[in-house]
Amino acid sequence: MLVVAASFSLCDRPPIIELAAKHRMPSIWEWPEHVDDGGLMSHGASLNGLIQRQAELMSRLFKGAKPADLPVEQPSSVELVINLKTAKALGLTIPLALLLRADRVIE
Repeated sequence: MLVVAASFSLCDRPPIIELAAKHRMPSIWEWPEHVDDGGLMSHGASLNGLIQRQAELMSRLFKGAKPADLPVEQPSSVELVINLKTAKALGLTIPLALLLRADRVIE
């Protein structure tokens, strides 16, 4: 199951993770923070990093910067995070090649 970045997946994260576990459905998330809560894996930019950067840009706006003067940005890095505890609960074996490429493995 691919869970895309959307307001419902942020707000309803616990029930989505519970349903995926109940139905033994592997879940791939866009944000690494969701894997900390029990998702199987993610490949994307850090949600916390994006929120922090957004706050910095909003601060510049509140201090008088013109929106047209703010840079258009995209995340500078993405993370591959794998939750081995969830994989074990689902009866999955994650290939070693994928584990070696992961930025972070939760055991």
